[in-house]
Amino acid sequence: MKIDGVDVVGFLCESASRSELWNRFLHIQRTRVMAEIGVWKGDFAADVLKTASDLEIYYMIDPWANLPDWNKPFNVGPEVFDDIYREMDVKTAFAAHKRRILRGRTKEVIDKIPDKSLDFAYIDGDHTLRGITIDLIKVWGKVKPGGFIGGDDFTTTPWQHDVKFEPTMVCPFSVYFAEAMNVPIIALGYGQFLIQKDERSGFSFRDSTGEYGDLSLNKFPPSLSL
Repeated sequence: MKIDGVDVVGFLCESASRSELWNRFLHIQRTRVMAEIGVWKGDFAADVLKTASDLEIYYMIDPWANLPDWNKPFNVGPEVFDDIYREMDVKTAFAAHKRRILRGRTKEVIDKIPDKSLDFAYIDGDHTLRGITIDLIKVWGKVKPGGFIGGDDFTTTPWQHDVKFEPTMVCPFSVYFAEAMNVPIIALGYGQFLIQKDERSGFSFRDSTGEYGDLSLNKFPPSLSL
């Protein structure tokens, strides 16, 4: 996977943090239009808006609402979500001319983004099987041919949280999605992944970390709690 002749994996593996990794990627891609799914308090968005010099439009997708069918630790009360929304608003207000806040679930607001308009989409929202399935499928048509989808919480175990919560399924579903779309995917450091919308390359899974040799789920006992 290359951008302007530069090997993406080698370039990104030199990063010292998640923030540096994506800042380096956005710089080399010269990202102009991107979306973030799962904005929370806006820390990632604020960092990108400060450092991505080519960025013109930044779509911010998040319901900022308590969801009765989302069994994850961050599903806090409505009043807390209102505070979180206000915090995000303050943190990113300096780039109000670039941001496009879409408050709602992905499937509810995604069509406010034109088809094939995104250079890059970053997914850090609902990490359940349902969530990552909907996010990847719905954002796919919004990404330009040759564009990219990246994401967080590409964990080596589905039991990211206590077993009373729904398992995190970003891995392996993202790999299976890339295989279904016949495109390449890379496992990066800091629990990140990167998919390129390039069917000419065909499917491949490149693990830059050496941590994802076995993608099967039955190696994890359901009683395991981390």
